[in-house]
Amino acid sequence: MPATPLRIDIVSDVVCPWCIVGYRQLQQAVEATGTPVDIHWQPFELNPSMSAQGQNLGEHITEKYGSSPAESQANRDRLTDIGHDLGFTFSFAQDMRMHNTFNTHQLLHWATLQGLGDRLKQALFVAHFTHRRDLSDTAVLADIAAETGLDRVDAVALLDDQRFAQAVRADERFWTQQGINGVPAMIFDRQHLVTGAQGVDNYTRILKQLAQAAETASE
Repeated sequence: MPATPLRIDIVSDVVCPWCIVGYRQLQQAVEATGTPVDIHWQPFELNPSMSAQGQNLGEHITEKYGSSPAESQANRDRLTDIGHDLGFTFSFAQDMRMHNTFNTHQLLHWATLQGLGDRLKQALFVAHFTHRRDLSDTAVLADIAAETGLDRVDAVALLDDQRFAQAVRADERFWTQQGINGVPAMIFDRQHLVTGAQGVDNYTRILKQLAQAAETASE
């Protein structure tokens, strides 16, 4: 009998570079251990009060974290190198912008209902970090939805009428109430919380420990 897939909830935002890094690291660990997993993406907004027009990324990082331009560039260089090792392309540029992502989470909620949540999530990461597309633009989001197999007209309609706004707000509140105040946050088997991008080796160790614990419990 095949093993029951391990549920992993990943609380994240599509404009969080460490979220895609952590996911790619987890993915490698999953492949290395052969662990069957069931991934559930959960919403989190890094900048819920950001205006629709967004903000220059460099200015945003300086204001929010107090990083100097040199520190910010060093972090981008580090992320670019890490991404390369994980098969992901970060294309940082001086004119790159940070955007409000509430609509992306509504789109993801809808895509998940149709079984395409993971595909859309990956496409949004690539759209923002690799191609620097404007994720606050409804037309851009609708295009990305269509590129992942979703109906473009329906995507525009749901973003216009905000039909999933309450559901997304409820999910965001739930995770905040669980103590999640930074991302990525991964919850293994609904009970083991791991925060930050932990690296392939650490994720591999976690998966092996959980598999061993499950085997022991079934004896």
